[in-house]
Amino acid sequence: MTTAPSPRPVAARHRPWPWCRQCTGIALDLGSARTRAWMSGRRSILDVPTVTAPGDSATHPIQRGTIVDTPGTARMLNRLLGHRLPRFGHPLLIVTTPVLGGLAYRAEARTAVEVLRPRTVLTVPTARAVAMAVDADLTHPLLVLDIGAHLTEVTLLADGAVTDARHTALGMGDLGTGDLAGLTPPVHITDAVVAMVTAMLDEDRTPQTLDALRRGVLLAGGGALRPDVTYHLSRRLSAPVRSVPAPHTAAVRGAARLLRAVHAHPSAVGIPDCAHPQ
Repeated sequence: MTTAPSPRPVAARHRPWPWCRQCTGIALDLGSARTRAWMSGRRSILDVPTVTAPGDSATHPIQRGTIVDTPGTARMLNRLLGHRLPRFGHPLLIVTTPVLGGLAYRAEARTAVEVLRPRTVLTVPTARAVAMAVDADLTHPLLVLDIGAHLTEVTLLADGAVTDARHTALGMGDLGTGDLAGLTPPVHITDAVVAMVTAMLDEDRTPQTLDALRRGVLLAGGGALRPDVTYHLSRRLSAPVRSVPAPHTAAVRGAARLLRAVHAHPSAVGIPDCAHPQ
C-alpha cells in the first residue's frame, strides 16, 4: 500500500508595507549638500542638509563624494531617523554610493549607518538607482549624468551594470549666487562633462558608449534644473539630454524601488518571514 506524498507547504505571502512592522526598510542617499531618506510606510521623502548638527556649529561630514567624518555622519543619521524607527526594529537599508567611491566609501557608509541598528545593509551605485527611478530600458547601453552639489559623475550602464565611469569634484554648489555668481561659470561644468564623455568614447573598444550617447543622456541632480546647463550639454555633446522627473530625489527614489523589490523576496537577504495572519 502506498501513501500519497504530503503536500508541499505553501509559502506565505509577504505582508506589504506599512503593515510589515518587523521588517522596516530605509532607502538612503548621502549627498555632499543634502541627505535624503525614504522609510517604509511613508509617502514623503525626508530631505535635510548634510550637516553634523543644526546651527552655527554645523560641519559637513560628506564632501565631494567622500565621507570625511564618519562619526558625524552617524550622528546626523541618528538625529534624522533614529526616533522614527521601531524600538526593537532592525531595518533593511539600501544606500546609494558614488560610482567611483569604491570599497573605502562603502566601508565608511556601513560604519555610519550602524547607528540605525540595521539587519542588512545593501549598496547600489547612484547611476543605477537613477535609472531604476525612471524605469529606464537597461537592455541597451545607457549614459547617466548626475550633476550634484559638489560632484559630477558620468556613468555607462550596460545590461544594468557599470562598465565605465568618470567623475569630477565640481558641481552646482560651486556656481555661487549673488556676488559669487561668477565663481565657477556653468560652462566649466559643461566642459568637464564633455571631456569625460570624450575620454570614455576614446577608450571604449566597443560601440557601447557611442550607442548610449546616440540614444541620449539621462540627467539627474541639481544640474537637471538648470536649462542653460542642459542646453549647452545637448549642443556640445550633439546628443539628446533628458532630465529625469524630480531630479534631486531620483537616486533615493530608485533605491526605494529596489528596497521594495528586495522586501518582496526576503529570503535573499535573510529577512524574517512576515506573513499575513491565518
